[in-house]
Amino acid sequence: MPGCTWVEITVVTKSEAVEAVSAIFYDLGAHGLAIEDPNDIIESSMRPGSWDYIDSEFLLKNKDEVRVKCYLVKDSKINEKIKAAREAVMKLDEYGIDKGKGEILTKEVKEEDWANEWKQYYKPFKIGKHIVIKPVWESYTPEDGDIIIEMDPGMAFGTGGHETTRMCIELLEEYIKGNPEVFDIGCGSGILSIVSSKLGASKVTGIDIDSVAVESSKRNIEISGAENIEILQGNLLDMVHKKADVIVANLLADVIIKLCPEMPGYLNDKGVFIASGIISESLDNVLRVLRCNDFKILKVERQGEWAAIASTVGE
Repeated sequence: MPGCTWVEITVVTKSEAVEAVSAIFYDLGAHGLAIEDPNDIIESSMRPGSWDYIDSEFLLKNKDEVRVKCYLVKDSKINEKIKAAREAVMKLDEYGIDKGKGEILTKEVKEEDWANEWKQYYKPFKIGKHIVIKPVWESYTPEDGDIIIEMDPGMAFGTGGHETTRMCIELLEEYIKGNPEVFDIGCGSGILSIVSSKLGASKVTGIDIDSVAVESSKRNIEISGAENIEILQGNLLDMVHKKADVIVANLLADVIIKLCPEMPGYLNDKGVFIASGIISESLDNVLRVLRCNDFKILKVERQGEWAAIASTVGE
């Protein structure tokens, strides 16, 4: 929606409430979502070649304070949606979820201002052994073995800066072997689809329910030059009617749990399911559900408050 005005809604909360707040935002039809966790950023900034994508002043905040942001188009229903978000956050305590401050902040942001404001924080950085994420407006001199992924973040998040995306990329680098077919569920900016293609996938299908994410994915795929990626708009796996060798889903624990019973039907024999976006407190529950659906756990990665799982069926 070029040239439109967005409303940025921020909930000041704690790590354990991130999934619940994210679900509240998605239920409201959020276009883009960002999680600002000081612990994530401090750890990331200590890594060679990494970059900070959050204002440095944020690092001085209380380390237990997490901010979850979403963007909604400013329309006739925006005040109603803000009220609904506030009421839902206030009720989290009733479900035993510590919301922390539970403070809600709002501000209007024009899309062009949002893009210019955030560009100053994006710098090239390396993930895993070979993947380099490079904003289109930045220069970078490749080293031997580098696989360059050019990105234009737009309004859809997922540029590799957050731990959940980094872990997905590292696991894709490990488990994409030969020329597998890959499904990217909840493709966001398209970064995991592009990484899969660059790592040697024969065919990649990205699916996202959000039209803004679909547009962003298609734009980034065009920038990348990858010709074997198809992006579909729809409700997760309702859009595909075949099987893949690798499925990657950087979502939320609750969504992953709901997907688990369906996953074996979408994976080829010995296929790998990579699931991320799992807050540490939900890890044991996700592992239990995966095992109950005949998955064998191959690997569990942890970074900060987040976890990612690689699992397989047919072995």
